[in-house]
Amino acid sequence: MRALCLALLLCIPLAAQAQAPQRVAPTDRGSVQQSFAPVVKRVAPGVVNVYASRVERQARNPLFDDPVFRQFFGGGQQQRSPTSQSLGSGVIVDASGLVVTNHHVIENMTDVKVALADKREYEAEIILRDPRTDLAVLRIKNGGGFPSLELGDSDALEVGDLVLAIGNPFGVGQTVTQGIVSALARTQVGITDYGFFIQTDAAINPGNSGGALVDMNGRLAGINSAIYSRSGGSIGIGFAIPVNMVKVVVAAAKGGVRQVRRPWLGATLQPVSREIAESLGLDRPAGALVADLVEAGPAAQSGLRRGDVVMEVDGQAVDDPESLGYRLGTKSIGASATLTVRRDGRKMTLPLKLIAAPETPPREPLTLSGRSPFSGVSVVNLSPAVTEELSIEAFREGVVISDVAAGSTAANVGLQKGDVILAVNDAKITRTADLQRIAEARRSWWKLTLGRGGQIITTALGG
Repeated sequence: MRALCLALLLCIPLAAQAQAPQRVAPTDRGSVQQSFAPVVKRVAPGVVNVYASRVERQARNPLFDDPVFRQFFGGGQQQRSPTSQSLGSGVIVDASGLVVTNHHVIENMTDVKVALADKREYEAEIILRDPRTDLAVLRIKNGGGFPSLELGDSDALEVGDLVLAIGNPFGVGQTVTQGIVSALARTQVGITDYGFFIQTDAAINPGNSGGALVDMNGRLAGINSAIYSRSGGSIGIGFAIPVNMVKVVVAAAKGGVRQVRRPWLGATLQPVSREIAESLGLDRPAGALVADLVEAGPAAQSGLRRGDVVMEVDGQAVDDPESLGYRLGTKSIGASATLTVRRDGRKMTLPLKLIAAPETPPREPLTLSGRSPFSGVSVVNLSPAVTEELSIEAFREGVVISDVAAGSTAANVGLQKGDVILAVNDAKITRTADLQRIAEARRSWWKLTLGRGGQIITTALGG
């Protein structure tokens, strides 16, 4: 018995050794000096620095109109206006000078300049803003023949693939870092409406926003957008917007549109919890559960029902509502898609027509002034298009605040962009004209009923 045991102990490492991969020592100088330099040389010229600014005008103090005041305090000199600035990166995606960057890099900015890797600087104009994806497209003025990056296919990426991140961290100049794809389809990041990110451990820091994440073929895989950090610096958890979403925004910019319109599902979705998965007989908690449907909307017309779980779009897996939103968001209006659905324990496929959200009723925009709590708000009628554009929870009726003027009465009482005004003093508000009529009346108190974040809030204000 002892001899048998000894033989077995000896056999195990011998078998393991036979199956182990062969490690080969470098045989020449070339195999020792492998480098990412060829990829960097090809793509780095197409990555730019983006400098954005906005001059904030100061109101002139009326005391400067007094000649005595000017004599003693030098009021004749022109006051300087403070300037807000932003620094980021961008990627040239077309030789004509189209540059993709993050929307948060140029948000609220009016003047933009880009600096190429060879130190040339150009003024640029903002031709498309898409805050829902945190992307923006610039056009370099008075130029052409620029180096540009080839757009890859983010659906072809796999966890473990090598990638390079290129940008301008902390304003130190163009910097290249290397890492791998740490994860795909990250949806619980909370950065954009279409949360579906590539996660990488390539070092990304402030200033890298809008820069390139490229694969080993030198193709753009994503736009670096955010990091998870406790200190403000990289700890190896960075997120990039997949290039397949970037393609949609670039195509819209080339088509001359100012706003990207995406397919509308016409349904309210919710994640599949573990308890829901067990009750529906699913193997795991994955998919998008249909909680509600818009009557005569695309989802209803496709045959979707409440309680269905959407598992795939055109064969691509759907793990949650954000995944479904991304898959539809990368498709073209006017085309069609195939939904794979789980219903009553059966798997079935349904055709979905891809149409834009309708603007019914029309917006009828108004900006309110006067002595009401609504002074300073801009409002539009609620419609599926507005609901999609402002990323608000679906309400059947009401008007939506599309903007709030800084320092206005409305801002001071706490009204916010995206609030849905449902009723004022118990009078239902269905159109912007209803709100204007009520706001013009003199009242000593106001009772407001608002929809915000899917919740209904009622508050009372005096004055």
